[in-house]
Amino acid sequence: MTTHLPAIANSLALALKAKSVEESISILQRVLGDLSSSPDNLSIKEQAITKLTEFLTQENKAENLLTQLRPYFTLIPKAKTAKIVRGIIDVVAKVPGTTELQISLCREMVQWTHVEKRTFLRQRVEARLAALLMETKEYTEALSLLSNLIKGDLQSGILHAEKDYKTAYGYFYEAFEAFNALEDPREVYSLKYMLLCNVMVNQADDVAGIISSKAGLQYLGPDLDAMKAIADAYSKHSLKLFEASLENFKAQLGEDPIIHRHSSSLYELIELHVNHVESKLSQVILDKRFAGTLDQGVGCLIIFNDPKLMLSMKQH
Repeated sequence: MTTHLPAIANSLALALKAKSVEESISILQRVLGDLSSSPDNLSIKEQAITKLTEFLTQENKAENLLTQLRPYFTLIPKAKTAKIVRGIIDVVAKVPGTTELQISLCREMVQWTHVEKRTFLRQRVEARLAALLMETKEYTEALSLLSNLIKGDLQSGILHAEKDYKTAYGYFYEAFEAFNALEDPREVYSLKYMLLCNVMVNQADDVAGIISSKAGLQYLGPDLDAMKAIADAYSKHSLKLFEASLENFKAQLGEDPIIHRHSSSLYELIELHVNHVESKLSQVILDKRFAGTLDQGVGCLIIFNDPKLMLSMKQH
């Protein structure tokens, strides 16, 4: 007899139509036993996990849920695992009086992530665990967890900013949330580096919106003004505005080692449009401020040391 059911929509429907919760749980567990790992199959399994979590919580049997799901976690991308684990805890959290169960689930997952060296997932679960410990007034352990998390997120963000700004943004965001929960003044630096990442991934237009949002308004000051100026320079492709920003906000930009480290990359990103450059160069040539000609076919500017040579070229 087959021990598993195919991870398809019909199997999910079968579980939802079952006559008892126990039967629904059994069907969903058999769906998760399907070893297929196509995108469609994995999507069905995600839905099965959500329903299974609801049923097990309803039956007060969710304690070992994550243990049951470990084989499934080996089949899916690490980033998706983090999303699913957080989703499981979110489902359990909707049921009143499950704080201790949530803490137990978090502790179990933290142990597993240590063994499997799933650092990113561990940090996400530890952040949730710290929040739950704060709720239960276990402040010493909660603050210890948060302190380590903040340091790790900020360092990870700085490291990833060397090559992967999208990932760096995620780490800076996590650090920002943790600093914010602790009312630590370093939260503004995390926000500042988040805005830097926005610019570096061509989302400079989002910067003004973030700063003017409810969360951003409470941090208004020279640090955010500096990042707004950088974003404005990028959006307008203006090196003049960028250099003015560096001059006007020396303390916030030039003296910040992280921003300073990426200033050369910003110079490269804030490039002028080709048409604008060609127009300006043509005007300079027409005004006879230097001898040269534009070869638009190959995108080159040819400069003549001898003005007579330029005259000869024009005659031909």
